[in-house]
Amino acid sequence: MSDQYRVPDDLVYTREHEWAKTLEGVERIGITDYAAKTLNDVVYVSLPSIGQHLEQLASFGTVESIKAVSELYSPLSGIVSKVNTELGNHPELVNKSPYEEGWIIEIKPSKIEEERKKLLDSKQYREFLSSLGK
Repeated sequence: MSDQYRVPDDLVYTREHEWAKTLEGVERIGITDYAAKTLNDVVYVSLPSIGQHLEQLASFGTVESIKAVSELYSPLSGIVSKVNTELGNHPELVNKSPYEEGWIIEIKPSKIEEERKKLLDSKQYREFLSSLGK
């Protein structure tokens, strides 16, 4: 099952299907290819406010598709420094490009060292996806 989804090696993942990527001083966050394909046609993304404090694995918004509304969970704690405003007019970017143009937010992490250890690397996330099909 995991072979049909893109799982980049340079990201960390949650079991709720979010990812985080380290950039210069910030973590970029989005949903995985698995989540994007499971949701299918995304029609709206609810974004947090810049400056909002997020806790690891706490909900920070929703992604709405024609099939369902799904909560978004922050892989890491921190302060929202940027939101992807393109998603307001083009929520389908989440489906088309979940790891590139479809990213959702960037945060300035507050507990990165301890919290990254609680996340899955690409190999662990692929194994997790494989277990979902059983």
